[in-house]
Amino acid sequence: MAFFSKLKDRLFKSSSKLEEGLDAIVEEAPAPAADPAPQAEPPAAETSPEPAPEPAPVPQAAATEQAAATGTPGLLGRLLGRGEASEPRRVLDDDMLEQLEELLIASDMGVDTALRVTSNMAEGRYGKRLSATEIKETLAQEIARVMEPVAKPLPIYSKRPQVVLVVGVNGSGKTTTIGKLASQFKSAGKHVVIAAGDTFRAAAVEQLQVWGDRAGVPVLTAPEGSDPASLAFDAMTKAQEDGADLLMIDTAGRLQNRADLMEELAKIVRVIRKKDETAPHNTLLVLDATTGQNALNQVEVFRKISDVSGLVMTKLDGTAKGGVLVALADKFGLPIHAIGVGEQIDDLAPFDPEEFAAALTGLDRS
Repeated sequence: MAFFSKLKDRLFKSSSKLEEGLDAIVEEAPAPAADPAPQAEPPAAETSPEPAPEPAPVPQAAATEQAAATGTPGLLGRLLGRGEASEPRRVLDDDMLEQLEELLIASDMGVDTALRVTSNMAEGRYGKRLSATEIKETLAQEIARVMEPVAKPLPIYSKRPQVVLVVGVNGSGKTTTIGKLASQFKSAGKHVVIAAGDTFRAAAVEQLQVWGDRAGVPVLTAPEGSDPASLAFDAMTKAQEDGADLLMIDTAGRLQNRADLMEELAKIVRVIRKKDETAPHNTLLVLDATTGQNALNQVEVFRKISDVSGLVMTKLDGTAKGGVLVALADKFGLPIHAIGVGEQIDDLAPFDPEEFAAALTGLDRS
């Protein structure tokens, strides 16, 4: 629950956007149409109508319940209402579904995913009056349903060393993610080695060295501009000699020249397979949540360049469009191993679909 509390607190940009939108949709409910005045029936022939009894006075409590049932509570009903019973309610109809779709698309959930989620929300609920709380709960259930199949921790194999190739564009959080994962695996008793394969950026190497020192994990480096494949080969040799459990290899992320990047990654794979023909055992793509729909494009590109086996989403605390993670799960079905919401070591955690859905929609799970 500690990470959920942090996730909910730091997803405020996304959750508040969705929460405000859902509240507005319910509050904008059109006023119910007035019932037509009943037609007076002609009196029966040769029959004297008996005087109708005076209607019994309606107790205040009953009047309040009646007003709430019709969706038009009066002032007294609003004052006496408690909890969800006092919330505004709106019929789930086509207009409301269209507004929900637009809200989800605006949160970067994507058109296809938004349509699928709202369609599932309507099943068994169409035509019913729902409060904003009920809509949020339903939306969270549908989001969790989409994401449940992809919530998988990074698999650990008996093969030693297990080679994890980490890819992603510059600035996505690759280097920080490698450092956090290495530190966490080290704390779990694993012997970890890091290879600073982004030899074109001195800052990436220095950052990895800082994380390595913090975690007590060796970081293998090479002079700036060196061949990353050569470094990867040396790292494989070192990891095998030391009996390491995990070898994590950082890579460059220069998408502006895809041909060079493709060749560089292909060369790294060819070289490490001289040591182990089954390597790499994981190819982890790190994505920056603040890029929104561009994250989907990055998955497309890197799946062509390398055999991506799983995803890590970083910087969820910096975006108002956290719905992109739902779109990724729905479109690609790739395992989501972890999500990050900050710079500290415990700000990266295994992905939990129910916690994420609750945090995204602003629900309280305490």
